Amino acid sequence: MEYFAGKYDVIVVGAGHAGCEASLAAARLGCKTLLITINLDTIAHMPCNPSLGGPAKGHLVREIDALGGQMGIVADETSLQVKMLNTGKGPAVQALRIQSDKQAYHSRMRDILLEQPNLTISQGLVERLVVDKNRITGVVTRTGARFESENVVLTSGTYLRGRIIIGSAMYQGGPNGQLPAMSLSDSLKDFGVELGRFKTGTPPRIQRQSVDYSKFCIQPGDDTPWRFSFLPTESEFWHNDLSKQVPCWLGYTATQTHDIIRENLYRAPMYSGEIEGIGPRYCPSIEDKVVRFAQREAHQIFLEPEGWRSDELYVAGLSTSMPEEVQVQILQSIPGLEHVQMLRPGYAIEYDYVLPHQLSLSLEVRQLPGLFTAGQLNGTSGYEEAAAQGLLAGINAALRALGKDPFILLRSDGYLGVLVDDLVTKGVKEPYRLLTSRAEYRLVLRQDNADLRLTEKGRAVGLVSDERWQRFQVKKNNFKHIKELWKSTVFSPLREDLHLVMAEAKSTPTRGGIRAEDLIRRPEIFLSHLVKLLPELEAFDLEVLEEAEIETKYAGYIEKQWADIEKFSKLEARRLANILNYEEIRGLSTEGRQRLMEVQPQNLGQASRITGVSPADISVLLVSLEQQRRGRK
Repeated sequence: MEYFAGKYDVIVVGAGHAGCEASLAAARLGCKTLLITINLDTIAHMPCNPSLGGPAKGHLVREIDALGGQMGIVADETSLQVKMLNTGKGPAVQALRIQSDKQAYHSRMRDILLEQPNLTISQGLVERLVVDKNRITGVVTRTGARFESENVVLTSGTYLRGRIIIGSAMYQGGPNGQLPAMSLSDSLKDFGVELGRFKTGTPPRIQRQSVDYSKFCIQPGDDTPWRFSFLPTESEFWHNDLSKQVPCWLGYTATQTHDIIRENLYRAPMYSGEIEGIGPRYCPSIEDKVVRFAQREAHQIFLEPEGWRSDELYVAGLSTSMPEEVQVQILQSIPGLEHVQMLRPGYAIEYDYVLPHQLSLSLEVRQLPGLFTAGQLNGTSGYEEAAAQGLLAGINAALRALGKDPFILLRSDGYLGVLVDDLVTKGVKEPYRLLTSRAEYRLVLRQDNADLRLTEKGRAVGLVSDERWQRFQVKKNNFKHIKELWKSTVFSPLREDLHLVMAEAKSTPTRGGIRAEDLIRRPEIFLSHLVKLLPELEAFDLEVLEEAEIETKYAGYIEKQWADIEKFSKLEARRLANILNYEEIRGLSTEGRQRLMEVQPQNLGQASRITGVSPADISVLLVSLEQQRRGRK
């Protein structure tokens, strides 16, 4: 029997990474918020890789932090290992990756949620939406509890009609044996929301003590205590003692591994036709890699720790949905895993997702005002993409409850803007993964300057705390001072000095014992050399020095990108009214008209990025907008 259980400004459904950020954002903006989760014991759970960051994904975590989100802080506090990736490449694609303690991450995030003012947490399974006159008014749980709100954020991840697949064994379920949400899909369809079907998977977990590490190559953490948050955080496990970081291990599959997979392909669900959903192209299963790259004699795998005291290792690169007994054979064919014990089998999971072209740039479902969706429910993959969307959806649900305008980030503002614009404007045909190559302004959208780009926006919204704001002001002033100092006194003589250094043999130490190759590859050594040249710099933080060095070194390229941004912003400023009837505009191509009606772009810049909308269509829209402008005069 249904009963009234409470009224809230904002309701968030699901407590994965998206739900945590959404509920915290709404509560911190002053809204009475309810977070409903299937299981309190799986809040902020990491059902796949126990790590955060990497190219583009690390940029997102920094942006979440700069806006006042929580993921970066908790990642720092529960980190087992830190590593800066792509250090041999340019600053635009360098990205931090942190290996986290899975249980500690969950526990810390749950405590933060429970302690947050304005936030109530309830365990329950939401089965249907309550809608009145095409507007959301609440949700109903399996036990009949009706919670009322005009602003609901759905962050149900991979739980919608979830189906677990391990060989021929298939059953309804969510990640790691959790309950699926089997009825909510029907409720969404009843109110006209289009759904698709995707698939993702995870590798087996093995017992740490059963590995022969002599046949693996150790992958230690960096000797610099990197962190995601711009606040002064540190790991509760290794603090600032870098020697206590937990290593990962690199190994390879063998010819025998591939033979076992080929012999059992007929039992692989993705080749037997049992899997309906489309899987992520950038994270293929081991059976898919063996088939697609038949010429390869070996594939990399990484053994990654799941926790400080955990006996489990995550076998990255070995995602599979093969039968359990075949998974054991595959594992034990790998050098170093001959006697390994499999603790949990890998599996595939199919789930429903919302086709994201139905969303506005605020992540609100256009045909159901007040309903927001975020995370894997929108067709993305990854914890970072989920958390970033959750933050944006939570902010906009709260702003709607407060009667304020939505918070929109453009592609030139951050990777979060790129992510949302890609989803809404281009749609998805496979689980979407954010890549640095998707950002046309990536030299401006670096991970190191996320706070300079977004903290003021977060402050304007109301999420940035006083402590963060004060630290930001100090950094901003220091950054400006350093750049002025370098331009006036340091950089010209430094260039000359470096030319002398480069001219020497790379194996020969330069003055002060610094090798040229270290100056090129290691920014901290490069900056220590600067400090020797100009002692005044010693007072500044390494991170600020490095950021100023990047801005100065790449000034010409950065200025060019800002010019491109300014030029393109003129299209972003040309608003397309929601009532614009594309059927009445003569000259549009048939495909362009159909896609414009489907996506309903908010401005001309967004319209220009829609697949199927040609430059000629944009010219027609420009003419139509000008005619409308003249008609209003």
